[in-house]
This record gives sequence, structure tokens and C-alpha cells, in this order.
Amino acid sequence: MAQTTKKTTPSKKTAAKTAEPRAVPAAAKKKAAARKALSKKTAAKKSVAKKAVAKKTPAKKKVAVAQAPARKAASGKAPLRRITADERQRLIAEAAYLRGEAQGFLSDERQDWLLAEAEVDARLAKAGVKVRG
Repeated sequence: MAQTTKKTTPSKKTAAKTAEPRAVPAAAKKKAAARKALSKKTAAKKSVAKKAVAKKTPAKKKVAVAQAPARKAASGKAPLRRITADERQRLIAEAAYLRGEAQGFLSDERQDWLLAEAEVDARLAKAGVKVRG
């Protein structure tokens, strides 16, 4: 009979201790280095983003709209406003109606109209309003 030799395999624990480390391919090393660099970049971006959020942004100032300088009256007083003749007529009619209503509509219509016309013209002159057309 032939003599057989029994090969003994080391246990997993002893194999891990005594086994030589495997050689890592160069491509795997490059990938690992790339992952580390990428993770550092993303971490840096996140920290920059956090800092940006932490900073208070100054409030934007409202830009004033340039307005045209107001025209002054010939006397150098407040600027003149203008109304149409129809608007003046409406103001006089309303004042005449209110004057007649206050007297129970028993007064003379012409007299109420003339007094209302004088009153409206005086108020417009005092306010510096000119009638056009």
C-alpha cells in the first residue's frame, strides 16, 4: 500500500495571521485615492454652504424713483394744478344744489348758482388751481 500524506490546511484564524497580504492592484489604489479626494471636496462644499447660510445678507436698499421737479406758479408759490371747465361746472352745480337743499329748495336758483360760482372760484384760487379750456 502506498503511503498517503495528509495535507493539513491551516484554520482560518491562523491563515489570516500567517497569510501574506494580497497585493492591491494599482487601479484599485487610484480609485480609493479618488474617492477620498471626492469626499474631501464634497465635505468642503458642505462646510462652505453652511458658512454661507450662517452669514447674514445685507438688506437691499430700495432705489428711489427720480421724480420730475414740480413747476412753480408765476408768483413762486406752490405748483399749479389744473382742472377742466367741465370739472369746474360740476363743482359749481354741486355747491348750488347743497346751498338750495340747506334752504329747503325755497330760495332763488339763480342766486344760489351765482353764490356757488363765486365760492368755488375763491376756493380754487386759494388752492392755486387753474381752469383750462
